[in-house]
Amino acid sequence: MLKIKNFDTGLFMAWFILVSLGIVTIYTASITTYGEFYHVNNYYVKQFIFFMAIIPIFYLVLKIPFFIIDALIIPGYIISIILLVIVLFTPEINGSNRWIQIGTFRLQPSEIAKITTILIVSKFLAKPHQGDLRKIFIGFALVITPIFLIMIEPDFGTTLVFWVTIFAMLLAADVPIIYLLILLAPIISISLVILSPFSSLFFILLFSFVMFKLKFHWVIQAVSFIANIFASLVFWQILKPYQINRILTFIDPTRDPLGAGYQVIQSKIAIGSGGLWGKGFLHGTQKNLDFLPEHHTDFIFSVYGEELGFLLSLVLFSLFFFLLIKIIKSIDKIYVLERKIATVGIFSFLFFQMFVNIGMNIGIVPTTGVPLPFISYGGSNLVINSISIALIQKYIVEKGFMK
Repeated sequence: MLKIKNFDTGLFMAWFILVSLGIVTIYTASITTYGEFYHVNNYYVKQFIFFMAIIPIFYLVLKIPFFIIDALIIPGYIISIILLVIVLFTPEINGSNRWIQIGTFRLQPSEIAKITTILIVSKFLAKPHQGDLRKIFIGFALVITPIFLIMIEPDFGTTLVFWVTIFAMLLAADVPIIYLLILLAPIISISLVILSPFSSLFFILLFSFVMFKLKFHWVIQAVSFIANIFASLVFWQILKPYQINRILTFIDPTRDPLGAGYQVIQSKIAIGSGGLWGKGFLHGTQKNLDFLPEHHTDFIFSVYGEELGFLLSLVLFSLFFFLLIKIIKSIDKIYVLERKIATVGIFSFLFFQMFVNIGMNIGIVPTTGVPLPFISYGGSNLVINSISIALIQKYIVEKGFMK
């Protein structure tokens, strides 16, 4: 594979090392020791099987003609929507309907929807002779269905990934940032409500004044003002109790140390106790004593930080940084608009997942259930993220940057 012309070896190696490191981390997260007691789960075995399956898929993506990929985009999007509907009728797992059980494996349709939505949005945003408002309408029309279905599951973390991705793709499609700020304003208003209703009201008035000074049409001003007021008033009404508790506990984890704040507190203890060098491979106390739930998925970084320490955590950060830089450099080279927008979408959802997962592990963002790409256990997430990297490689190999 590495002998393929124009193949970005650095991007491939960053992906390969991260996935390999993830399997090793899942291995230690799968082992629990209590003195002489020794228990091993098979999470790392399943992750390794998915890794082996990804290698030929990676190669296939590089070799398959672009016209076939293009022909599969719309059917793939429709299938992902159908799967998102089907999953709502499956048995609940941990209080939500996110997985379709297939034998011993679980399929997560929301992961498939990430890449299919990116590809179909980029396909339609790249069409020539479209106004900015039409691009916004098309982008949101295509993304709102998967977001709505994922919210029903419920999976608030994944819906955030979709929102961040669509905004990044609209920017890549040359939609003026002021339009995107208008769309983001209700989210800002909602965020400020958490601090104080007066802060939210002040922002709404300030934003309305800015729109007035910029001479936006009065209809846009009125709709924006009403949307901000409405979002601020109804936000707390539509959230489930556990979601409200997560937000309040994020502000003050000690308010519920044995409930919603438990995971964050234990994660911070684990990472902090790792120190500079870590406690050693397989010797994480918080993991072995089972103080930290979900330590092989959402909170796997706490296992990594506790056992390997700050210095090797910096190595992990460096690998992520290198991978993202390689993707950014590929964006600069790509002039075929559809592929450029798709690459921006892939970059945004990978970066956002990395930021949110590590952020919630160290307590700087609320707990949302977003996995750490290539590191957390999860076959669906690993496969889709890896296919995304393979697509970027294909854009590079196939001279996707040629005008």
